[in-house]
Amino acid sequence: MVKKDIYEHLADIYLNASSKKKKKSKKYPKETRTLFLVSAGIIFILSVFLLASFKRGGGALDSELALIVSPEAVKINFHFDPARKERYSLDLNKLDLKRYSALAFSARRANFKDNVALRIEFINSFKEKSEIYIKNIPHKWKTYNINFSEFKRINDWSSMSSLDFIMEEWNVIEKNGVIYLDDVRFVK
Repeated sequence: MVKKDIYEHLADIYLNASSKKKKKSKKYPKETRTLFLVSAGIIFILSVFLLASFKRGGGALDSELALIVSPEAVKINFHFDPARKERYSLDLNKLDLKRYSALAFSARRANFKDNVALRIEFINSFKEKSEIYIKNIPHKWKTYNINFSEFKRINDWSSMSSLDFIMEEWNVIEKNGVIYLDDVRFVK
């Protein structure tokens, strides 16, 4: 064999070996490719849905900054046979509410036929007490946002003692029923 033949033989071996490596590609199983495409599609759809909800104002970008007081739904049973009032009281333990501007919560009544009014009462550590009434609580969930300025007899919001939700016998048609409260919070 001549040198030229040896070089050509080596070049042929080298070039064929390198071209085989380049042509050889990893092939993924069909199931893996399908899983990848489905996952990518779901992520895309969720992204579009979340962006659309943000634009409508229902997303986290427009959310309020709030202090959650009662994260779970509360049930106020009232049965005005001997009683005159039923109350759900939250001990605020001298909570400073100066940085907040409103009380927000969701409420609904259980009895479709009843017409219910709810008294909301704040008391601070200085024994200042102020209340307002929410009338015609609906049968479906409704969110209320009440500015602190509506509680006119409270001058100092720096040391609050309690927040009470009160059902009174003279503010209902039926003498027994249920009111549900949910997502009680203070809003900035």
